[in-house]
Amino acid sequence: MATTPRVILFDVNETLSDMSALGSRFSDIGLAPELSTLWFATLLRDGFALTASTDNVPFADIGAGALRVLLAGKSINRPLDAAIAHVMEGLIGLPLHDDVPQGIVALADAEYRLVTLSNGSASIAGKLFTEAGIRVHFELLLSVEDAPAWKPAPESYSYAATRIGVEPAEILLVAVHPWDIHGAARAGLNTAWLNRGNGTYPPHFAPPDITVTSLRDLPAALSVPR
Repeated sequence: MATTPRVILFDVNETLSDMSALGSRFSDIGLAPELSTLWFATLLRDGFALTASTDNVPFADIGAGALRVLLAGKSINRPLDAAIAHVMEGLIGLPLHDDVPQGIVALADAEYRLVTLSNGSASIAGKLFTEAGIRVHFELLLSVEDAPAWKPAPESYSYAATRIGVEPAEILLVAVHPWDIHGAARAGLNTAWLNRGNGTYPPHFAPPDITVTSLRDLPAALSVPR
């Protein structure tokens, strides 16, 4: 790492929230739960494409639009608008991964400043953390909706550093997505890859400074001299 981080900056979707629960929403409307993965990948693809063309469209708008395309012509058990609303409402009630509360408390106890930066809504993250009893540990909940661009554009990480009031090198981004790790590294942040699926890190992205398989392990990893 370039410097010892003062701030831990968290991605939210899939990093802290368990989005596999959305599969049941697809089952509810009469489709295979595995479609939730395709939908989310499509949502991200379209968000990145819009960012590359200098547009910043809200996460929820892209999500609903991607659903409209995905569900068109499929046999669902309710009107299309109702099906889209049912899936999108599932984003509000997602659970946290089991390791998150303990990991967040441990990092707060170690006196790190904790902040989120999500391509999604800050209000959804706030509801999620409040219900889990960990909202008090977060200094700021940031969304790229208020930034010049989505992650992994460099402007998103610069926006976070400015809002927090520190230099990029004083921040450690924690994310499950290698593309997020790469973008943060290129913007001058330190990075930690949360490898939840025991996967292989893509060699074409900038490597993370730290790799852990559970958020519970991050405090100990940060205490190791590098």
